[in-house]
Amino acid sequence: MLKRRLFKALANMRPSLKERHLSSELSEDEYEKLANETLNKLADYLDSFPDRFSCDGDYDVDSSMGVVTAKISRKAGTYVINKQTPNRQIWLSSPLSGPKRFDLVDQKWISTRDNISLDVLLNNEFRKIFETENIDFSKCL
Repeated sequence: MLKRRLFKALANMRPSLKERHLSSELSEDEYEKLANETLNKLADYLDSFPDRFSCDGDYDVDSSMGVVTAKISRKAGTYVINKQTPNRQIWLSSPLSGPKRFDLVDQKWISTRDNISLDVLLNNEFRKIFETENIDFSKCL
């Protein structure tokens, strides 16, 4: 009896999937618009880094055809962030955390593996790489 009440209480705290806005529910056009906006804002934010932080001479950001490539340095490596239209996802290849896939859930890109949001993951990794807390990807994601 106690288990049932506890389960019910916990179930009521978490929104059901029916109440959540998932990228898989978007039309292809809606997904394309949101994914392109995300990637463009991300590329613009990454492009601002050399003006704000001490960047390696190899630092370079390229955005083309739904793929953002950010070469941070030889030591830190390269990030690749791209859209996956058939899956309605954004995929990340990170030199620190490896490959991850993100679904749009309630207007945030959330990892399908560990439920971390893309902005939080990038904040953690780029703050570590650049040794500063003055990085905030939530402004663009």
